[in-house]
Order: sequence, then structure tokens, then C-alpha cells
Amino acid sequence: MTDNIVFKAIIGTVGGLGLFLFGMGLMSEGLKKAAGRKLRRIVESLTRKPFVAFLVGAGVTALIQSSSAATVMVIGFVNAALLTLKQAICVIIGTNVGTTATAWLVSISGVGALNITIYSLPAVGIGFLMMTLGKTRKTKNIGQIMLGFGILFVGIDFMKDAFSPLEKSPRVQELFISLGNRPILAIMAGAIVTMLLQSSSAAVAIVQLLAMKGAFGSDWHDVLGVAIPFVLGSNIGTTITAQLAALQANVNAKRAAWAHSLFNVFGTIVACPFVYLGWFETLVVAISPWELGPSTIMGSIAVAHTVFNVTNSCIFLPMAGLLEKVVIKLVPAKAGDLRAKPVILEEHLLDTPGLALEQAKREIIVMTKAAQHALEESISAILADDRRKVEAVRQVEDYIDELQYEITSYLSVLARRQVSDEVSIELPVLIHTVNDLERVGDHAVNIVEITERKIEQRLVFSDLAVSEIGHLVEEIEQMFGCILKALENNDIDAAKSALVNEGHVNQMQMDFRRSHMERITSGLCSAETGLIFIDLVNNVEKVGDHLKNIAQAVIGGLQWDGIDMKNPSDL
Repeated sequence: MTDNIVFKAIIGTVGGLGLFLFGMGLMSEGLKKAAGRKLRRIVESLTRKPFVAFLVGAGVTALIQSSSAATVMVIGFVNAALLTLKQAICVIIGTNVGTTATAWLVSISGVGALNITIYSLPAVGIGFLMMTLGKTRKTKNIGQIMLGFGILFVGIDFMKDAFSPLEKSPRVQELFISLGNRPILAIMAGAIVTMLLQSSSAAVAIVQLLAMKGAFGSDWHDVLGVAIPFVLGSNIGTTITAQLAALQANVNAKRAAWAHSLFNVFGTIVACPFVYLGWFETLVVAISPWELGPSTIMGSIAVAHTVFNVTNSCIFLPMAGLLEKVVIKLVPAKAGDLRAKPVILEEHLLDTPGLALEQAKREIIVMTKAAQHALEESISAILADDRRKVEAVRQVEDYIDELQYEITSYLSVLARRQVSDEVSIELPVLIHTVNDLERVGDHAVNIVEITERKIEQRLVFSDLAVSEIGHLVEEIEQMFGCILKALENNDIDAAKSALVNEGHVNQMQMDFRRSHMERITSGLCSAETGLIFIDLVNNVEKVGDHLKNIAQAVIGGLQWDGIDMKNPSDL
């Protein structure tokens, strides 16, 4: 009988948890779409004040109902150099406070007088209709938010029903109570469950529902003593998501992920003595505005979750600078790491067009180096069948896209100011240069997509093909070197040398295509490998074309007749 109860509880929990996580994901995505670039701008425009960054982290996480999603977003911003490491640490500290909002929603759903679950099914229906029948993107996004909200609480309802029989199972209660007497084991259990679920919100919700249904026993003070260590462990477990997100990211993103882990691990270590002595439980009961009992235990667990994260934040927020130094020591930079710098385009310099233009040119040089890095890594990936570099190239390409957006936006704003004829002539050429560099990043991504095909089909290049690729890479690297020299020093001779390199790349493309077709015909190479080789050569040749455009722009003095900067259709 007991085994049947446990089996039904497991089945109901799996289904309910799936709905909970699916609903949370839908609501999170809908909110991010509805907020659009505004949400990103809020985070990007953080001031240097740690407390402001902390508030933004807490607010964004409470909004999208997922500290994991918010932290992954922050990791992405650091990887794209949109946030400094210290800003990211302050935001991440805030996300830990923001995630407690979900625990409060779950506790409210368990109170009869405020049963949000009653409205969940109408929310699912209305949200679905708005998503499918909505005429505008805004309507569809709001529909997705409502649908996710409804499904989330339907999932909670399923889990509540699944946990109901557990109050009648002495074996289950004994198991959880025994863990309550061993806080370290309970913390470890909470961390492991959260790692598996990839959501501290879901893990805390499960603890709240188990407690309400009597799985931890009937003495509510003891129940709280069992639940608190689980909640502390969930804060450690949630850091695994950031670690996974940072695996293929740059060194600063890895440091941000480790800051998240250290913050929660050290916070739990600090809290452990208070848990052992029962002081944590006493504090929670003292500040809760209700009597501890079956109808309020979920709220008391939400209080415990909030007290831990707020206290932890008060301790570590003033030490954000120290935490930054610790993670820099813990994750040192390695040779070859892309040192992506934040996009620095000061708006106050727009009133001085000459300086603003020089600032944009400096960022174009940064973009050129990033494009070179992306291409080199993509070719290295296909030669070594290295999946890690595949994702790394995609990260660099995201950074290149961000540079394109920021530089183009900046130059477009500058074009609307009163500028000299000389500046007005240079602006469209610079925008086309930025677009050419962005296309280089696209071709690098094309190459890593080819790499994935090569790995999946277990194809191998012949020694002669590898040698030909080596000659092609050497030529395009020389061309990149000339382009950088031309842009940095306005060196026309270097730009002319790049044109010579481009001619060599074109000749190589024709020669290598011909020789590879001969290898296919003679049976030395398979048709599948031949297609991948030709795709690689074609993409490198296209990169040469875009670099040629930049070289010609330098030779022409960054002048391009026939384009009216005031008319966006010309761009």
C-alpha cells in the first residue's frame, strides 16, 4: 500500500513538475519578448553603484520568475562584454533575492482564501487564444505570459495532489525527519535535487508542498527545521546552471559563474551554525506575522528562503570588489582567451563629430580583431573536430553582432547631427565596413556548422586537403594583418597588400576546387568530404571579398560617392 502511494506521488510529481517548469519557461520567454530590448537596456545601462546593479538583478529575476534564466542572461552579457565583472557579480547577488518571489507565489497558491490555482485554467485558455489568434506581436507575447502563468499553477496543483497521500505514510515521514536531524545531508539533498531540476524555484516549491502535505511530520517547528536545510541546499544547486552556461564562454563569464557559486556556498557555510543551533528557525518564526501551522508553513518556508538570501546579500554586496578579486585569482586568463572589451561609445562626444568618429574607428578595429579570432577558431575547429570551439565561435559572433548594432546606431545618430562634409562622406563607408566585418562573423559560423556536419558524419580530410587549407589560412591571416594595419594607421600600402592577398585567395579557391574534384574522381576522397571541403574554401574566399571591400575603402580615403547618409534606404 505504501509503495503504491509513493509510486503515485512520484508520477504526479513528475507530471506536475514538468508543467511547472514548462509554464515557468513560457512565462519567462513571453516576458523577455514583451520587454524586448528594453529589458536588456535596463541591465546594460547599470551604473557603477553596486546597489543599483543589485536592485536590477532582483527586479529582473522577480519579473521573469527564474534566477537561472536571469543568471544565464548575465553570463551572456559578460561574455559579450556588455557588463563588467563587478557589475555582473552585483546583479547575480540580486538574482538570488529576486528568485524568492516564486516561493511567495507558491505559498499564496496554497492558501484557500487566495487560491491562485482557481484562475489558472482560465489563464491557460485565454492565453492560448491570445497566442494563436492575436494580431500583433504584443498581444501574442501577453498571451504567452498568461499561458505560462496558468500552466505553472496547474503544475503546482498536480504536485499538491500528488503529495497529499504522503501525510499518511510513516516511512516517508521518517525518511525526511531523519534528514532534518542531519542538516548537512539535507543541504546536500537540496543541492542535488536542484541540480537535477535546473531550478531552485521548483526545488523550493517541492519542499513547500511536501511540508504542507505533512511529509515532514506534524510538529510544525520540526517541519521548519527539516525544510530550511533543503532550501539552503537549493541555493547551492542552482549555481550549476550558470556553470553550464559559462562552459564555452570567455574567461570573465566563467568568473561570473564562479562568483555565483562562491556567493551561495559561503553563504550556506555561514548559515550552517545557526541552523544547527536552531537560531535560524527561531528567527523565521519570530519575524513571521502568523502562527506556525499547516496553513502557514509554506509562507514560513518562503520567509526562510528570503531571510537567507537577503542576509547573504547584505554580507556579500559590500564585498563585491573582494569577490571579484577572488574569482580572478580562481579563474586566471589563459593564452588565447578572447579579451572582449565593452563597447565604449560615449554619447557626449557626439557633439564633437571628429572625436566621435575616431571613437567609432577604434571600436571597428576591436570588431576586426574579433572577426579574425572567430575565423581562426572556426577553421581550427574543423581541422581538429573540436566541438568546444564550435560554441566558442558562436559566442564571439554574438559579440560581433553586438558591436555591429552599437557602432551602426552610434554612427546613425552622428549622421543626424550637424557634421562637416568630410565626416558626412566617411560615415556611410564606415557603416559598410562594419557590415562587412559582421558578414565575416557569419562566415565563421557557416564554417562551424560545416564542422558539425563533418563530426556527425565522421568525415576525415586527406593530408593533401589539410595542407591546402593550411596555405589558405596562412594567406587569409596575412590579409587580416594588413587590414588591421591599414585601419589602425590609415596605411594605404598595407591596404594594397591586402588586395594582393585577396587575389591569391581567389586563385587558391579555383585551384583547390579543381584538385579536390580530381581527388573525388580518383576515389581518394568521398563526395561528402569533398562538399564540406569546397564549402570551407568558398566561405574563406567570401571572407576575402569582405576584407577586400575594407581595403578599398581605406585606399579611397573612406570616401564613397553616391550614398546619401540622410536616406536610410541607401544603407
